[in-house]
Amino acid sequence: MTEKNLPPHIPYNPSLNEKARYLRNNMTHPERHFWNALRQKPIGEYIVDFYCHEHRLVIEIDGDTHYEEDAQRKDQIRTAFLKSKGLRLVRFTNPDVVSNIEGVMEVLQLFFEEKA
Repeated sequence: MTEKNLPPHIPYNPSLNEKARYLRNNMTHPERHFWNALRQKPIGEYIVDFYCHEHRLVIEIDGDTHYEEDAQRKDQIRTAFLKSKGLRLVRFTNPDVVSNIEGVMEVLQLFFEEKA
């Protein structure tokens, strides 16, 4: 790969490690479902729910607070930042993960196959 074909640098903020550890130790039930396969990761000033480096894929599991107007505005800014770093993003709701984990995994499989 030539230098101009390299993906953008993914920023890492080590000062968020403690907060990431706290969030990891206090995950929601749906987030724990994913924990065995994927891990949370600080990217820039954000901590994404799950990140798959091989596919440059961010996976977010949104709870009820994500439907509030202020949270949606923050999510849009966060999404724009992540995409500006060459990352792909997929969002699922808590009920998706708890009630339809097979469907969630099928959607993820499509993302993984798309980049293969």
